[in-house]
This record gives sequence, structure tokens and C-alpha cells, in this order.
Amino acid sequence: MNAYRDQYAQVFKNGRNVVLIAISADVDTALASWARDADYPVLFASDTGSAVGKAYGAFNAQYKLDNRNLFVVGPDGKIAYRATPFREIDPTAYTELATAINKLVPADTTAH
Repeated sequence: MNAYRDQYAQVFKNGRNVVLIAISADVDTALASWARDADYPVLFASDTGSAVGKAYGAFNAQYKLDNRNLFVVGPDGKIAYRATPFREIDPTAYTELATAINKLVPADTTAH
């Protein structure tokens, strides 16, 4: 989970115009504790009842719980990308995520 935090500036453009929501079956108190203790800059959501997982195809019927998922909400407020499941330990998952975010948030070409 530290990869979320450690790659935030580069991959997630520091959240400029996008919101990342990581959803898991972990209880909200555990997610809040992790986010606070490790200073995670993304939103975590608890789906212990699997409502979101079922609605977005992330529910794993074999284990009767949600896979760990990541949703990117674009500047228009709509879900623009979803990784169900999100492979947080696979470096290619971040490449795919960066590609999706770059489509939503073009590079800033203005000089500062």
C-alpha cells in the first residue's frame, strides 16, 4: 500500500484534477488508521457489504468479498478508470494507471 503514497506525485500528478479512491473489504477503522499512520494521499473506502464491488464488477464470488480496487474520478466527476482488482505490488499496474491519468490530465506545458 505504500506504493500509493510513494508514487503519488509522479503517477497521480499530486491529485491535480483527479481523485483516487481505493476500495477494499477492510473495515473503515482499519483503513482510517492506515491512512493516518502512513500519511496516504488517496481516499480509502470500505466496502464490507460488497455493494460497490457488486455494482462495479469487483466482487469475487469465490471468496465472497471485494478484490482490492482503485477508481479514478476525472475532472468531470465521473469514474474515468477502474482497476478491478488493482495489483498494488505489480509495477505495470502503475504504468497503466499513469497512462489513464495522463489522458485525463494533460501535461502542463506552461512555463513557471
